[in-house]
Amino acid sequence: MSTVGNSTNIFWHECPVGKVDRQKLLNQQGCVVWITGLSGSGKSTLACSLGRTLHSRGKLSYVLDGDNLRHGLNKNLGFSPEDRTENIRRVGEVAKLFADAGLICIASLISPYCKDRDACRALLPENFFEVFLNMPLELCEERDPKGLYKLARAGKIKGFTGIDDPYEPPSNCEIEITQKDGICPTPNEMAGQVVSYLEDKGYLEAQ
Repeated sequence: MSTVGNSTNIFWHECPVGKVDRQKLLNQQGCVVWITGLSGSGKSTLACSLGRTLHSRGKLSYVLDGDNLRHGLNKNLGFSPEDRTENIRRVGEVAKLFADAGLICIASLISPYCKDRDACRALLPENFFEVFLNMPLELCEERDPKGLYKLARAGKIKGFTGIDDPYEPPSNCEIEITQKDGICPTPNEMAGQVVSYLEDKGYLEAQ
């Protein structure tokens, strides 16, 4: 019997089919690919391209997109530091469940604070891979696919990451994607870099 947070008198129930069994069924290993970066850096583009590439190779993945999750699971959260932390905590717990199910979970969120990303990593330290889309603010603001930078610069959005709220870059990410000679890699090139990493680590086959 345990007490976890505000939950008391609870019990962990083990099931006969475990993670290893599910991974053998899928012929892959569950993990979390956590994509972080500024708004407009290409996180959702990479996530979708990565999911498509994995699917074409017969590998099961699922994308947890930050904006999509705010339509449901996190629709009661705003963008205060406290709400951002809770947003990332919830996504981290869901990602952990997907990884336990044997899926390659692709989480795509700005996730601006190091402590929140590190807390997610701590949930499954051996199966968490951080991908930093290190694109300059000027490029992201030039792209501005959702028109949010323009609104933030006009003072119509407060607490916008990169403008009046900080983005803390990772210090120990597994993969960093940048421009090369001022040119951004294509979505397929970015996805290929991540897939190669997963393949080298043995995640595209069961243990």
